[in-house]
Amino acid sequence: MTTAQLTSSEPSIEAPRASSQGPIPAATPQGELDQAVADLARRKSEWAAVPAVERAVLLDRLIDDFTTISDRWADSVRRAEGLPADAPLSGEEWLVGPYLVLRDLRLLRDSMRQIARDGVPEIPGPVSTRDDGQVVARVFPSSLYDRLFFPGVSAEVWMEPGVAEDELAEHQAATYRDLGGEGRVSLVLGAGNVSSIGPTDALHKLFVDNSVVLYKMHPVNAYLGPLLEGGFAALVQRGVLRVVYGGAEEGEYLCSHDGVDDIHITGSDRTVQAIAFGTGEEAQDRRRQRRPRVTKPITSELGNVSPLIVVPGHWSGSDIEYQAENIVSSLTNNAGFNCNATRVVILHASWPQRDQLLDAIRQVLGQAPQRKAFYPGAEDRFRTFLEAHPEAETFGEHRDGHLPWAFIPGVAADREDEICFQTEAFCGVFCEAPLEAASPAQFVHKAVEFANEKLWGNLNATLLVHPSSRRDPQLAAALEQAEADLRYGTVSFNHWAAVGFALMNTPWGAYPGNDLYDIESGTGFVHNAHMFDRPQKAIVRSPFMAFPKPPWFVSHATCRKLSSDLAGFEAHPSPLKLPRIFWHALRA
Repeated sequence: MTTAQLTSSEPSIEAPRASSQGPIPAATPQGELDQAVADLARRKSEWAAVPAVERAVLLDRLIDDFTTISDRWADSVRRAEGLPADAPLSGEEWLVGPYLVLRDLRLLRDSMRQIARDGVPEIPGPVSTRDDGQVVARVFPSSLYDRLFFPGVSAEVWMEPGVAEDELAEHQAATYRDLGGEGRVSLVLGAGNVSSIGPTDALHKLFVDNSVVLYKMHPVNAYLGPLLEGGFAALVQRGVLRVVYGGAEEGEYLCSHDGVDDIHITGSDRTVQAIAFGTGEEAQDRRRQRRPRVTKPITSELGNVSPLIVVPGHWSGSDIEYQAENIVSSLTNNAGFNCNATRVVILHASWPQRDQLLDAIRQVLGQAPQRKAFYPGAEDRFRTFLEAHPEAETFGEHRDGHLPWAFIPGVAADREDEICFQTEAFCGVFCEAPLEAASPAQFVHKAVEFANEKLWGNLNATLLVHPSSRRDPQLAAALEQAEADLRYGTVSFNHWAAVGFALMNTPWGAYPGNDLYDIESGTGFVHNAHMFDRPQKAIVRSPFMAFPKPPWFVSHATCRKLSSDLAGFEAHPSPLKLPRIFWHALRA
């Protein structure tokens, strides 16, 4: 088994390298791995019996401890990814790091209090049943502060068919209805691209699934391990979390360890296939025979060739400018190393404003700061896509470990084995696929079919819809049908679908139905602060143009100050903190 197969949490074809933080910490010796598993196993029954009220107190301490290390956390990631300290863009490391971890901790704390009081987490919005019988629960906004920070944004969770509205509480917080039992040891294989992924995966296992956690740091961001142990010291001291280090050898050993009850990984489908079946011809035989070598449960979130559907309408010049930045930011965030990054922009081929939007996208790409290609394998993947599409337009220079942004317009939607449709680029590359259609409504139907049938993965999809478009009854009906038909774990209108990852209220994971033999974007889900056990998808709805400008936009001028302030607010909300936050938000 190669290093890339069990250490890489995203597509990679080379071994992880040491970060600018210094050498990768030494791999944990096998004897210490055995001891860590044994120590956790001794605690798993005790942890399974801890009541919600005690967990709420524990989460309060975790919030305080993680706040203490947040500055060092964000600065460590900034330096590893080569971002200047004074650049507004460095705020991204606060936004996708401490801010999201602290939000998750706070929401879990609130859920624990609600479970202690009422038996289940409170659903903040209405619960309804669609005409087809599917139950929908509004979960966002959940507070006045959510309404202030995300104006006009709402999110709901659609349950799998078969869940009845009057039985919804029975499908929440199942592990807390009958505390106790044997408990479980969960192995969490941390992701290397976004610093909040691994910690929030571990928190899901600890507080939603009620498992103790063995957390293996990804070699790319192993420098965060000591900070994670400090921020989660209350869990480490209690003996329910252990942090270990290593690469392929350690990962393979732990996945097969008799003391590990289940595995969770955010990363690559190839990694999950290697865990379940091994590599080479033997792995192919095992897969054909449906005879995995690892039979313990594996949950996973494995990326996506993420579609962004632009619904044609009558857009103003400012609409075009705003949405061009919206689209580009959904690629350039985190240097393109996101499982939810936009990879295929789907446009109506005959939309009169298509060329105007494409030119605006080019303009924003030309102004977007270049980023260090910090994730292993990026240069090879970039080269592979450009060899397949020599017509690709590039923006910036290929120098000093930095890659240009690359845009491939006009990729024919009927091309078979198209790399842009079947392979997640996992770098700064995306394409446009135009579709012919007789009307905007027909375009929506065809775009949904194309996204469902032609694009690899089923994690998240984004649609951009001008409010005037919904006044057309046929188009409005097509959009309503699109919500139901899109087979993605998160479907977002107007905000980049990554907001579904960031809310933490909503479940984050693939659309149900994948298995080891056709894994696509994975199985199971994380976050899910309301602890639903049978969610199908999350639907996020946002204004066509958000105000103030979202902090993840590539041109945001105050992202550094705003993001650190938002993290501090999540730790300890207070109206006294609002003026400073709004000052930075309005100066974007």
